[in-house]
Amino acid sequence: MKNSIITIVLGILLFSSCKENSKKEQHDDILKEETLEIVSKKSTDTIKASFAIEILDNEALNVINPEATLEVLASGFTWTEGPLWIKAGNYLLFSDIPNNKVFKLSSSGKVSTYLDPSGYTGEGTYGDEPGSNGLILNKQDELILLQHGDRKVVKMNASLDNPKSEFITLADNYEGQKFNSPNDGFFDTDGNFYFTDPPYGLPLKQDDPNKELDFQGVYCLLKSGELILVDKLSKPNGIAQSPDGNILYVAVSDPSHAVWYQYDIVKTGKVTNKRIFYDVTPLIGKEGQQGLPDGLKINSKGYLFATGPGGIWIFNSSAKAIARIHTGQLTSNCAFSNDGKRLFMTADDYILAVDLL
Repeated sequence: MKNSIITIVLGILLFSSCKENSKKEQHDDILKEETLEIVSKKSTDTIKASFAIEILDNEALNVINPEATLEVLASGFTWTEGPLWIKAGNYLLFSDIPNNKVFKLSSSGKVSTYLDPSGYTGEGTYGDEPGSNGLILNKQDELILLQHGDRKVVKMNASLDNPKSEFITLADNYEGQKFNSPNDGFFDTDGNFYFTDPPYGLPLKQDDPNKELDFQGVYCLLKSGELILVDKLSKPNGIAQSPDGNILYVAVSDPSHAVWYQYDIVKTGKVTNKRIFYDVTPLIGKEGQQGLPDGLKINSKGYLFATGPGGIWIFNSSAKAIARIHTGQLTSNCAFSNDGKRLFMTADDYILAVDLL
């Protein structure tokens, strides 16, 4: 009888202890959630505090309101890239390169995984940047991805509204040697595809033993399937074309030669008159000037929006910097909404936006 009473008492104490531990765990979880929310809010506040629009020339007042505010649309990624606005579904796609995924951000602010994997489809791991980088739509509204891990330019073998990690290879080598890690690109009005191929996606970058090409190239993939080498640059990155199709722009993410080049396009895949469009090398490493020339886009009016030291640079067609959008973050790329009135920015682990005029 005595043993039974002791057993009952111990059981009650054990139950009470488990219950208290359960409460403590629940309380700790709530505290963790609250802490995460506070950290997130602080991060957002910090980002907004470091945001500024600098008008360098009054011409910029036709492009952006100096009082425009920054919106933090999403966060919690590792390194965002390749923003692409999808008009048909009213949503934004973007790459998270280290996580080997493409995410979808709806107009209501909901984030969901769109493709997993996106850039490396092999077994095991592949460096620190295995995923897709640039995302582009062709004329048929098919998704084109520039893959770091698989070292290819591919087309998703599925519709936009039913995405699958199934890919059709469009190009993966130059003269029998594998690409380094295709980065960014665009289609011209005839459907030919220009793209860059720096070494950033290789596990050991420039010194990777599996690097097959002894240069970094800018290419044009013709509709016929023929691949043309447009130029060799130290670290080509973002690439775009003027609205009239006559000028090619290429960003170079080289700390010792941080520039944007421009060329005259004499025929598809053939350029001449190579010259520096703008040089920001003197700014590299200075406080508040984080980042290198990276992604770039040109709006319908011919203004070039280029990520670089400090955030986004806005140039006119005469190579004059007319404004800067200081994000306070390492800013990798940007994209316009369909009407060109909104600029989306991939910046470190964030998706940011600002309204344009």
